[in-house]
Amino acid sequence: PATTKRQSADFVRMHRTVRMPDQTFVFNGIRWALTTRAAADAARGEHDLREVRALVASAVQGGKCTIPQLAEELRAGPSRESGRLRAVLEEVADGIRSAAEGDLRKLIKRSGLPEPMYNPDLYVGSMFLARPDAWWPDAWVAGEVDSREWHYSPEQWEQTLARHSRMSAHGITVMHFTPKQVRTEPRRVLAELRLAIEEGRKRPPLKIRTVPHS
Repeated sequence: PATTKRQSADFVRMHRTVRMPDQTFVFNGIRWALTTRAAADAARGEHDLREVRALVASAVQGGKCTIPQLAEELRAGPSRESGRLRAVLEEVADGIRSAAEGDLRKLIKRSGLPEPMYNPDLYVGSMFLARPDAWWPDAWVAGEVDSREWHYSPEQWEQTLARHSRMSAHGITVMHFTPKQVRTEPRRVLAELRLAIEEGRKRPPLKIRTVPHS
């Protein structure tokens, strides 16, 4: 609480607040805030946007809290140092699910490439096909950032590879990039995407139905 004076020690950093958490839980004799409050407070203290993306992705993908809960915490908390958390939640509203995908989105927006759909659901008839990271529906091109960092088990990694194979089998051009390539080889990534989109627009339409991310 703001009225209590405590000093930082070792790796523990003290922050006083006039808005104590409404809900807490006790573990090993220590009182903890719930994940939503903890993640939002940590994000306000982090100056690296990629770290904030990773923090939000970890909390949400791990099932510890939801995007609406984080958005409510953003509104209820202090506006100071909240810009990066607000930016990441706006990215998530567009369908961005991880730090690596956020880097791809940022690169695309600066490139002059046509704006894709992010994380839409693709169907063949009534059968669900896949949810690509980025999707150009007029060119039948999917952009995927592939990294084991964002998958929790070998089984999930195998599911990712199977998803890519399903898309390719139905005629979709799947462009694979690693997070490192997106960061260090942006010209190559953009050139390959641009060529794939140009060539894709020359092809006959595929029987793929697109449902935007909600």
